[in-house]
Amino acid sequence: MANRKYFTRNTFRFMSELADNNDREWFAENKHRYEADIKDASLSFIEDFATHLKKLSPHFMAGPRSLFRIYRDVRFAKDKSPYKTHTGIHFRHEQSKSAHAPGYYLHLEPGSTFVGMGIWRPESKALRAIRDHIVAEPAAWKRASRGEKFRDTVELEGDKLSRPPKGFDPEHPLIEDLKWKDFIGTRRLSQSFATSADLPKEVAKIFKAGTPFMSFLCNALGVPF
Repeated sequence: MANRKYFTRNTFRFMSELADNNDREWFAENKHRYEADIKDASLSFIEDFATHLKKLSPHFMAGPRSLFRIYRDVRFAKDKSPYKTHTGIHFRHEQSKSAHAPGYYLHLEPGSTFVGMGIWRPESKALRAIRDHIVAEPAAWKRASRGEKFRDTVELEGDKLSRPPKGFDPEHPLIEDLKWKDFIGTRRLSQSFATSADLPKEVAKIFKAGTPFMSFLCNALGVPF
């Protein structure tokens, strides 16, 4: 929607101030700002992005649950700050029960805004399935991860093993790819990009460049794309 309000400078201003005042008293006094500039803006974006997401794949979900809670889980954390100082929106696969499955992601944070697609910290069974699929379908993996449009749009990021994973040939021609512990394509964004009225359409363009990559991961895990 052309005149729909999404994120503004106030969105990033709130997060910056929250980083300096991460306590319940300050948040209570400024909760109305969170509701307007973070929560409502995010839900508006999610609602309008749903149409674009469906065109990318009918198997990913866009709804209120796509917005991550602002409250941190501090039960086992040394840092007891109660609130996240970023905003995360995750479009999960319909067969996913957690964030650790193929998905699309938008991260908003002062000085660190980006989009991502893929799978972060897959459980051991899923990680093995992806690696096995790379070995079984090397040409398809190369098309998915090295295609010109993909490489021009995003870059692969994440953690890697320092040594070849157990059960795989250390001399395999794709051994560096097999060392990945995350399979994620990301693109850094400017604040002006994030505050654009065309944000849903522009984010969809980035995600579309990753279609072969996302399709490969879904095939590896036996879920539809």
